[in-house]
Amino acid sequence: MSNDKGFVIWFTGLPGSGKTTLANEIQKILKSYGYKVEILDGDEIRKGLSKDLGFSKEDREKHNERVMFVAKILSRNGVITLVPLISPYREIRERARNEIENFIEVYVRCPLDVLIKRDPKGLYKKALAGEIKNLTGLQDPYEEPLNPDIVIDTDKLTVEESVNKILSHLKSNNLLDGVKLKEENSLEN
Repeated sequence: MSNDKGFVIWFTGLPGSGKTTLANEIQKILKSYGYKVEILDGDEIRKGLSKDLGFSKEDREKHNERVMFVAKILSRNGVITLVPLISPYREIRERARNEIENFIEVYVRCPLDVLIKRDPKGLYKKALAGEIKNLTGLQDPYEEPLNPDIVIDTDKLTVEESVNKILSHLKSNNLLDGVKLKEENSLEN
Protein backbone atom coordinates (compact mmCIF):
# COMPACT_ATOMS: atom_id res chain seq x y z
CA MET A 1 0.00 0.00 0.00
CA SER A 2 1.42 3.38 -0.93
CA ASN A 3 0.53 6.88 0.12
CA ASP A 4 1.77 10.29 -0.93
CA LYS A 5 2.94 11.47 2.48
CA GLY A 6 6.67 11.95 2.47
CA PHE A 7 8.71 12.20 5.62
CA VAL A 8 12.33 12.12 6.72
CA ILE A 9 13.86 9.71 9.19
CA TRP A 10 17.17 11.22 10.26
CA PHE A 11 19.41 8.58 11.85
CA THR A 12 22.13 10.18 13.95
CA GLY A 13 24.82 8.44 15.96
CA LEU A 14 28.50 7.63 16.16
CA PRO A 15 30.32 5.79 13.35
CA GLY A 16 29.46 2.08 13.35
CA SER A 17 26.35 2.45 15.53
CA GLY A 18 24.05 0.90 12.91
CA LYS A 19 22.49 3.88 11.12
CA THR A 20 22.92 2.53 7.59
CA THR A 21 21.98 -1.02 8.59
CA LEU A 22 18.66 0.21 10.02
CA ALA A 23 17.99 2.48 7.03
CA ASN A 24 18.61 -0.40 4.60
CA GLU A 25 16.21 -2.71 6.49
CA ILE A 26 13.50 -0.08 6.72
CA GLN A 27 13.88 0.71 3.02
CA LYS A 28 13.49 -2.97 2.12
CA ILE A 29 10.32 -3.33 4.20
CA LEU A 30 8.68 -0.10 3.04
CA LYS A 31 9.46 -0.76 -0.63
CA SER A 32 7.82 -4.18 -0.28
CA TYR A 33 4.61 -2.30 0.64
CA GLY A 34 4.87 -0.03 -2.40
CA TYR A 35 6.26 3.08 -0.74
CA LYS A 36 8.70 5.36 -2.55
CA VAL A 37 11.85 5.31 -0.40
CA GLU A 38 15.30 6.81 -0.87
CA ILE A 39 18.38 6.58 1.33
CA LEU A 40 20.69 9.58 1.53
CA ASP A 41 23.71 7.84 3.03
CA GLY A 42 26.35 10.23 4.32
CA ASP A 43 29.26 8.21 2.92
CA GLU A 44 27.64 7.95 -0.52
CA ILE A 45 26.74 11.66 -0.62
CA ARG A 46 30.38 12.49 0.14
CA LYS A 47 31.41 10.62 -3.04
CA GLY A 48 29.21 12.85 -5.20
CA LEU A 49 27.40 15.92 -3.89
CA SER A 50 29.99 16.65 -1.18
CA LYS A 51 33.23 15.38 -2.73
CA ASP A 52 34.66 18.90 -2.42
CA LEU A 53 34.32 18.84 1.39
CA GLY A 54 36.62 17.60 4.13
CA PHE A 55 35.87 16.95 7.79
CA SER A 56 36.31 20.35 9.43
CA LYS A 57 33.35 21.62 11.45
CA GLU A 58 32.44 24.01 8.60
CA ASP A 59 32.68 21.26 5.97
CA ARG A 60 30.60 18.85 8.07
CA GLU A 61 27.94 21.55 8.44
CA LYS A 62 27.92 22.21 4.67
CA HIS A 63 27.65 18.46 4.00
CA ASN A 64 24.71 18.18 6.41
CA GLU A 65 23.02 21.24 4.85
CA ARG A 66 23.27 19.68 1.37
CA VAL A 67 21.76 16.42 2.62
CA MET A 68 19.03 18.39 4.42
CA PHE A 69 18.18 20.27 1.21
CA VAL A 70 17.85 17.08 -0.85
CA ALA A 71 15.87 15.34 1.92
CA LYS A 72 13.45 18.26 2.11
CA ILE A 73 12.82 18.19 -1.66
CA LEU A 74 12.34 14.41 -1.75
CA SER A 75 9.96 14.30 1.22
CA ARG A 76 8.00 17.28 -0.10
CA ASN A 77 7.41 15.18 -3.22
CA GLY A 78 6.05 12.16 -1.36
CA VAL A 79 9.27 10.20 -0.95
CA ILE A 80 10.11 8.61 2.39
CA THR A 81 13.69 9.74 2.88
CA LEU A 82 16.05 7.86 5.17
CA VAL A 83 19.15 9.79 6.22
CA PRO A 84 21.84 7.72 7.99
CA LEU A 85 24.26 10.52 8.79
CA ILE A 86 26.50 11.03 11.82
CA SER A 87 25.43 14.71 11.88
CA PRO A 88 27.41 15.46 15.04
CA TYR A 89 26.00 18.93 15.77
CA ARG A 90 22.66 19.54 17.48
CA GLU A 91 22.21 22.89 15.78
CA ILE A 92 22.19 21.33 12.29
CA ARG A 93 19.78 18.56 13.37
CA GLU A 94 17.46 21.16 14.91
CA ARG A 95 17.60 23.20 11.70
CA ALA A 96 16.63 20.06 9.76
CA ARG A 97 13.73 19.48 12.18
CA ASN A 98 12.53 23.07 11.70
CA GLU A 99 12.85 23.04 7.90
CA ILE A 100 11.50 19.57 7.09
CA GLU A 101 7.88 18.67 7.56
CA ASN A 102 7.36 15.22 9.14
CA PHE A 103 10.91 14.98 10.47
CA ILE A 104 11.75 12.06 12.76
CA GLU A 105 15.08 12.05 14.60
CA VAL A 106 16.34 8.58 15.50
CA TYR A 107 19.28 8.49 17.87
CA VAL A 108 21.16 5.28 17.10
CA ARG A 109 23.03 4.92 20.37
CA CYS A 110 25.84 2.54 21.22
CA PRO A 111 28.62 2.75 23.83
CA LEU A 112 32.05 3.67 22.48
CA ASP A 113 33.70 0.47 23.78
CA VAL A 114 31.17 -1.62 21.81
CA LEU A 115 31.74 0.50 18.69
CA ILE A 116 35.51 0.05 18.97
CA LYS A 117 34.99 -3.74 19.10
CA ARG A 118 32.51 -3.73 16.19
CA ASP A 119 34.44 -1.30 13.98
CA PRO A 120 32.92 -2.49 10.65
CA LYS A 121 34.92 -0.02 8.55
CA GLY A 122 38.12 -0.10 10.61
CA LEU A 123 37.76 3.61 11.44
CA TYR A 124 38.32 3.29 15.18
CA LYS A 125 41.43 1.16 14.67
CA LYS A 126 42.85 3.78 12.28
CA ALA A 127 41.91 6.65 14.62
CA LEU A 128 43.44 4.96 17.65
CA ALA A 129 46.61 4.32 15.61
CA GLY A 130 46.74 8.01 14.61
CA GLU A 131 45.97 7.36 10.93
CA ILE A 132 42.70 9.32 11.17
CA LYS A 133 42.81 12.64 12.99
CA ASN A 134 39.17 13.69 13.29
CA LEU A 135 36.93 10.71 13.96
CA THR A 136 33.64 11.78 15.49
CA GLY A 137 33.34 10.49 19.03
CA LEU A 138 37.09 10.16 19.56
CA GLN A 139 38.95 13.26 18.35
CA ASP A 140 35.92 15.29 17.19
CA PRO A 141 32.83 16.02 19.26
CA TYR A 142 29.44 14.37 18.92
CA GLU A 143 26.56 16.23 20.52
CA GLU A 144 23.97 13.68 21.63
CA PRO A 145 20.38 14.58 20.79
CA LEU A 146 18.52 16.12 23.73
CA ASN A 147 15.00 15.11 22.62
CA PRO A 148 15.13 12.57 19.80
CA ASP A 149 11.83 11.10 18.63
CA ILE A 150 13.23 7.58 18.97
CA VAL A 151 16.27 6.14 20.75
CA ILE A 152 17.63 2.83 19.48
CA ASP A 153 20.25 1.15 21.67
CA THR A 154 21.97 -1.11 19.15
CA ASP A 155 24.04 -2.82 21.83
CA LYS A 156 20.79 -4.09 23.42
CA LEU A 157 18.30 -4.47 20.55
CA THR A 158 18.51 -6.72 17.50
CA VAL A 159 18.14 -5.17 14.05
CA GLU A 160 14.61 -6.60 13.86
CA GLU A 161 13.64 -5.16 17.27
CA SER A 162 15.12 -1.79 16.30
CA VAL A 163 13.26 -1.71 12.97
CA ASN A 164 10.00 -2.68 14.69
CA LYS A 165 10.44 0.14 17.21
CA ILE A 166 10.87 2.66 14.39
CA LEU A 167 7.98 1.29 12.30
CA SER A 168 5.74 1.25 15.38
CA HIS A 169 6.50 4.94 15.96
CA LEU A 170 5.69 5.75 12.32
CA LYS A 171 2.40 3.83 12.49
CA SER A 172 1.34 5.46 15.76
CA ASN A 173 1.98 8.88 14.18
CA ASN A 174 -0.13 8.00 11.12
CA LEU A 175 2.80 8.12 8.71
CA LEU A 176 2.35 4.54 7.47
CA ASP A 177 -0.67 2.59 6.27
CA GLY A 178 -0.84 -1.19 5.98
CA VAL A 179 2.66 -2.02 7.19
CA LYS A 180 2.69 -5.01 9.52
CA LEU A 181 5.30 -5.38 12.23
CA LYS A 182 7.07 -8.71 12.63
CA GLU A 183 5.16 -9.64 15.79
CA GLU A 184 1.85 -8.80 14.04
CA ASN A 185 2.75 -11.24 11.26
CA SER A 186 3.59 -14.02 13.71
CA LEU A 187 0.35 -13.48 15.64
CA GLU A 188 -1.69 -14.02 12.49
CA ASN A 189 0.03 -17.28 11.56
